[in-house]
Amino acid sequence: MDKHKHFILHKPWGYLSQFINNQTKRKKKLLGELYNFPEGTMAIGRLDYASEGLLFLTTDGKVSEEVRSNKYEKEYYVQVDGIITHEAIEKLKKGVEIGFEGKKYITKPCKAFLIDDPNFPLRSQKIRDDRHGPTSWISIIIKEGKFRQVRKMTAGVGFPTLRLIRVRIGEIKLNSLKVGEVLKVDGFN
Repeated sequence: MDKHKHFILHKPWGYLSQFINNQTKRKKKLLGELYNFPEGTMAIGRLDYASEGLLFLTTDGKVSEEVRSNKYEKEYYVQVDGIITHEAIEKLKKGVEIGFEGKKYITKPCKAFLIDDPNFPLRSQKIRDDRHGPTSWISIIIKEGKFRQVRKMTAGVGFPTLRLIRVRIGEIKLNSLKVGEVLKVDGFN
């Protein structure tokens, strides 16, 4: 019997993927405001403040290490500025040069393709409206996860990210989990 606790969460826009705010300047919303998680719960594979979607949380450090490894695919639905080109998608698939920890880094090859608007609920802060030009949606599937990698990748091919939603980690999917909803799960498989 696994004594550890595991959860999935649909992280809303505007929350930090942590339980303690180390920045004293501004009050930011934290994960503990969404659910009464047990002591020792940690978020795995964080999503930044402006990103949304699937977050896996656990009290088991071994599972945390396993999920963060390059064994599991992480899939993101990304709304980009403009109608993304076939050439830009091909560049994403092959690898894009991004900055990481003050150095240049080439992302590993990944899967990327155009998708229809997934029609997620509007987020709490409006992105923009049609007067600013068209947008398009792509799916990006990576196994690595450098700091703000997907955002840097789309900007690197000329299509900055407007909205970023993680929909899958390995076999665990966001599915119909509502924004801010937490679901207790048996573990990570």
